[in-house]
Amino acid sequence: MEEKKHRLFAFINAENMFNYENGIELTHVEPGLTRGVLRARPSSYNSEGRIHGGAIATLADTIAGCCACSKGGDCVTSSSSLEYLRAGQGDLFCEATPKKLGRNLSVIQVVITDTAGKTVATGTFTFFMTRPGEA
Repeated sequence: MEEKKHRLFAFINAENMFNYENGIELTHVEPGLTRGVLRARPSSYNSEGRIHGGAIATLADTIAGCCACSKGGDCVTSSSSLEYLRAGQGDLFCEATPKKLGRNLSVIQVVITDTAGKTVATGTFTFFMTRPGEA
């Protein structure tokens, strides 16, 4: 499957949608691996001049969810754990890989890095897999 033709690109990168409006872009999808970027903008920063933890969590949740759905299907987040390891500044990059891709539950690990390649955060997300129209 050609990378930019995956159904997730049309939804995640659509103009005027939540991810688009918050600077999040899905950049790579293949079964069991997704990547995305948070393009930092003034609204991404907290009062300390660092990327807001909520923006980092949103990036991680979005890209992890895409990984859970990378072989098809839909999902909703069931639980998440995110460890913030250093302050984030500038664009941030997220890579998501599965610990388990299941029929009912999928568990995805994420690593978020900065432009220097330093790890900003890591985490684990669990998704309840749904059928279209179910959630």
